[in-house]
Amino acid sequence: MTSRLNPYIAFRNDAREAMTFYQGVFGGELTISTFADFGGAREGTDPDGVMHAQLETPLGFTIMASDVPAPMELTPGANITISVSGDDADELRGYFAELTEGGAVEVPLQKQAWGDEFGMGTDRFGVAWMVNITQPS
Repeated sequence: MTSRLNPYIAFRNDAREAMTFYQGVFGGELTISTFADFGGAREGTDPDGVMHAQLETPLGFTIMASDVPAPMELTPGANITISVSGDDADELRGYFAELTEGGAVEVPLQKQAWGDEFGMGTDRFGVAWMVNITQPS
């Protein structure tokens, strides 16, 4: 069972361009999923916008990103979240509970459209976290 920690960067309509740039810098394999890929977009969301992008580099770096829909706030400089992901459900659920204690839960840790458990929260120091628990295939 493994877990990993990596940055997750939020953009406004240019996640694809930024991630392609990072791929040019670091190399590696880039995967991009749009909002339309997961059943369309909510009001104010571009269906072709990036719901999730992931760059896996040859040196083992992982960078993730997405476009923030127009109705949601995005503050430049505060647009990076730390993502913890893996398949050790008990460990990751524990991290989520501890990280959000005294902070705030924006998205409760629960099963999502892509099949994994996912949650978002902010710790008591104002640091944003995402936890994704990969489901067995």
